[in-house]
Amino acid sequence: MKVSRTETTVNYAILIAFALFALAPVLTILLTSVSAPLGRPDGVYLSNFVEAWTVGGFGRSLGNSAVVAVIVVGLATVLAIGAGYAFGTMRFRGATALFYLFLVGMMIPAEATIIPLFFDLRSLGLTDTYLAIAMPQVAQSIAFGTFWLRAQFRALPTSLVEAAALDGAGPLQALVRILVPASRPAIVTMLVLVFMWTWNEFLIALIMAPGGRLRTAPLGLATFQGQYTAETALLAAGAVIVALPTVILFLFLQRHFIRGMLEGVAR
Repeated sequence: MKVSRTETTVNYAILIAFALFALAPVLTILLTSVSAPLGRPDGVYLSNFVEAWTVGGFGRSLGNSAVVAVIVVGLATVLAIGAGYAFGTMRFRGATALFYLFLVGMMIPAEATIIPLFFDLRSLGLTDTYLAIAMPQVAQSIAFGTFWLRAQFRALPTSLVEAAALDGAGPLQALVRILVPASRPAIVTMLVLVFMWTWNEFLIALIMAPGGRLRTAPLGLATFQGQYTAETALLAAGAVIVALPTVILFLFLQRHFIRGMLEGVAR
């Protein structure tokens, strides 16, 4: 299809406007994070990051978030691969009903279950532990991961599994050696999304760890904001510190992430 020069120019103008609209909040926070703190002359202050890191105690909160993210991403990925493999390649009685039961986990918001879940975990003595913060997020992530990977495994040619079976591979070997490598972009996409959701989770960490000892990065930033409501430069520096691990992971895996998203759209 031939596109006129005027139409091309308009398309570029619209896309550039949308890109600037999306980048404006990010650029504002970045510029604010190196601006002058209250009472200091104008200039670029990279020391804001050091001061925010020290005063806000972000080392500890980032460490807690990292532990929770490792538990959630690790468990959710392994369990979602297994469940997606079963629903995507095997035929068994009640598979459709069980799959819809998994989808319920995506439909019920955390706000509806967090209070009863807190009392259940407290009766088991698990509140104020990493497991109390991680396990509800593992359950939520498995629901999405199963839905995502079921579609991925169903899209693969059945000849792959049949060829593995002819070569003597069992179901587990076929999954690990054939289907998982062939589904790497979809798995990486799920991994990035689950990590991002886990890292940004606020409510579950707030309710399940009331003692404050296991305060995660978003909670640490909220506490920091309560202490320095007028010091916008330090607050912006703290926000950049909290967001940095997610940005680094995305940049590191962006090629696989974008490929997995495009394949998901094509399916």
